[in-house]
Amino acid sequence: MAGVDQETPRHRRTDPDRRDRIIDAALELIATEGVAGISHRKIAAAADVPLGSMTYHFAGMEELLREAFARFATSVSDQIDRRMDAAHDRDSAVDALVEHIEEDIFGSPRELVLTHELYTLAARRPEYRALTAAWMTKSRTSLERYFDPTTTRLLDALVEGLTIHRALDTAPPPPGLAREAVVRILGSTGAERPSS
Repeated sequence: MAGVDQETPRHRRTDPDRRDRIIDAALELIATEGVAGISHRKIAAAADVPLGSMTYHFAGMEELLREAFARFATSVSDQIDRRMDAAHDRDSAVDALVEHIEEDIFGSPRELVLTHELYTLAARRPEYRALTAAWMTKSRTSLERYFDPTTTRLLDALVEGLTIHRALDTAPPPPGLAREAVVRILGSTGAERPSS
């Protein structure tokens, strides 16, 4: 017997994207209200699905949160991977990294908030720390196409640090900050200074 709020196989077949919509709606709500402000009811309403879909597709809020943050972390690490994939030499890799910082990170308040919501969970919970570790590993692998492992770690830390500063600063960063920071790190590691 299926009520209004219950999911049935027939409903699932006619709405194959429902699970994805729930995950996307969860991320949008986290970006606006934070993890503490979400609920099954709010997510269902934002995704325009019956409340019963929440328990049909996810064992509980924790499963939904892990899947939502896994999707987010993958999307961000895919951004830098695409940037590095489009580079053809070290100089263009520097340009790609600067564009990643200035456009993908600084240019998206939503991503800044989601990043910090994930960091907060990861600081206390090993299962979320595993997500951030996988994210950092993938980002470093992308950077290592053009930079040695130590330099890659420094550049990755720079990206994370600039992300934190951008999320917390009340004023926008000065023009050229990302490029200057990357150039200084590359100079301090003894690497050839890239052209600007």
